[in-house]
Amino acid sequence: MKYDDASWHYGSDNFPKDLPDAAGGTHIGMYVAWAVLSGLASSQFQEDWAELVEKLNARAIAPGEFFMAACDGKFTDEELGETGQEFTEDYFDMEGGEYIEDYEELFTEDVDSIYEIEDSWANYDQLKPVLDQRLADWKEHAE
Repeated sequence: MKYDDASWHYGSDNFPKDLPDAAGGTHIGMYVAWAVLSGLASSQFQEDWAELVEKLNARAIAPGEFFMAACDGKFTDEELGETGQEFTEDYFDMEGGEYIEDYEELFTEDVDSIYEIEDSWANYDQLKPVLDQRLADWKEHAE
C-alpha cells in the first residue's frame, strides 16, 4: 500500500515552481524519519538501509533527504512494521487522517504552503512531540 509519494506533490499544479522536487517530500520525510527513529520501521527496511538509518540516528542526514534516498520519494507499508502500518493507516491517511492537519498547524503560519517548510532537524524537533502524543493516544484507544 502506498501512503504518499513526493511526485504526487511536486507534480501537482499547486506545487510552487521555484522549489526543488525534494520539497514535495519534506512532510513525508519528517514522518518516515520519526517512524524509523521511534522503532516503527520494519526490520527488513532497517536492514536494507542500515547505513542511511545510521546517518539518520546521528542526524548526519536531514529527514526529507533520508526519505528521498531510502524510499525514492515513495512512502509504502514496506517501510513499516505491523504497529507502524496500523498507526499510519489511521493517522497519516491523506483523506481522513490528522497528520497533514497537525503539520500545517505547526508550520504554515509564516509560509504559503507546506512545501516551503525547511527539511531540518529543528523542524523535526518541533514535530516529534506531536507525533509521539498522537501515537500514545492511538495506542491507548487501540487497547
